[in-house]
Amino acid sequence: MVFNSDNWDRRRLLAGLGAGGAALWHGAPVQAQLLGAGLNELLGKASDSALDKLAVPGAFYADPGVRIAVPLLGRGAGKTLGSLLARGQSAGLTDGLTRKLNDAAGLAAKEAKPIFRAAISRLSLKDVPGIVQQSDGASQYLRTSAAPELNGKLRPLIDSALGQVGAFKLLDDLTRSVKLASVAGLSRDKLGASVTDQALNGIFKYIGTEEGKLRANPLKPAGSLLKGILGN
Repeated sequence: MVFNSDNWDRRRLLAGLGAGGAALWHGAPVQAQLLGAGLNELLGKASDSALDKLAVPGAFYADPGVRIAVPLLGRGAGKTLGSLLARGQSAGLTDGLTRKLNDAAGLAAKEAKPIFRAAISRLSLKDVPGIVQQSDGASQYLRTSAAPELNGKLRPLIDSALGQVGAFKLLDDLTRSVKLASVAGLSRDKLGASVTDQALNGIFKYIGTEEGKLRANPLKPAGSLLKGILGN
């Protein structure tokens, strides 16, 4: 199909993208740039909004869908320890630890906007056709393409926050009082890695939700730009 940008049909462009119309995409460089810019703005705003919501004190813990849990460490002693920790609140073994993990995730989310914005700025226009039509397509693409990078950059924020809220100290106390903890390998490093993984999953979930809201709301700047380009 030869694309004439002078009489560009927005809905045919969208249909072509959804059908894998790479040739159509490359035949409309101006529209490609506009759509890429729209998705970049959309995802940036979704990311900022998601992180703002999760940075509210208690937000991670209040939502069971993203709540950070004490890690289960596999079979044997680790599995036994995980079960023990899950029941440990009444016995005083994990008093406050789960809340501290969630508090730490919230503090990290508060500081994480620049690293997410940096990753978003590197999204490639060639990837846009595959993410246009899904309500959380840009968020899914960000997760696929940048999760390892984001994990690595979020980890220092998580470790700092775990120290700040006293989670590491509580873990040390637990390790001293419950020998099973050290046998199972529940360390600061493993705790930091687990909280980072869980926090990142929660952040991506919220970004996807925020992306869908922005796409659906033409009164929002990002949603308005994207709808104007796609002709929805």
